[in-house]
Amino acid sequence: MTQALFKPITVKDFLEWIPENSGKRYELHNGAIVEMSQPVGEHEEVTGFLNTQLVVEFTRLKLPFFIPKTALVQSATSQSTYSPDILVLNKPALKSEELWAKYSTVERGASIPLVVEVVSTNWRDDYYKKQGEYEEIKIPEYWIVDYLGLGGMKYIGDPKQPTLSIYNLVNEEYQVTQFRGDDRIVSIAFPELNLTAQQIFQAAL
Repeated sequence: MTQALFKPITVKDFLEWIPENSGKRYELHNGAIVEMSQPVGEHEEVTGFLNTQLVVEFTRLKLPFFIPKTALVQSATSQSTYSPDILVLNKPALKSEELWAKYSTVERGASIPLVVEVVSTNWRDDYYKKQGEYEEIKIPEYWIVDYLGLGGMKYIGDPKQPTLSIYNLVNEEYQVTQFRGDDRIVSIAFPELNLTAQQIFQAAL
């Protein structure tokens, strides 16, 4: 019996395919379309809290940043695009993004001061897949907000506990610093941001 071979979908075909106003989120992982699970209430609370704090901060500093609703990040090395939980974009840099005007898609680290993933049951995507992809794109700062302590022990330790991992690009490689409890987070993108890890995690309480 001959089994049909999987034919990967290109990023361009995926961007053309995405249904309008479906209310669903999709990503492309190595040529395969993945429907993202709908975030649960606590996930939405953490995401919403961080979104608000970041908007207040870059507005206060008069930075030319904004957070889009449905924009995508294209991989530099594979037929993949990702839909981050929070994507901070630098508006002037979008002039160099070929896919922005038509597809709301970015592919250059210079356009993305910060990207944030709030961990859910598919934590492997955030720690394994997306961390490597965001590093390759040269996104300067990447947060993994693991408010339930779901990640693997090699990432958040044993015993597992809620952890905020901030990856900063140093010599084109990510270096990670982790924050828990009353640790005040340290962000290169927003150095004056006055938040503790626990303040972010308790947004889900």
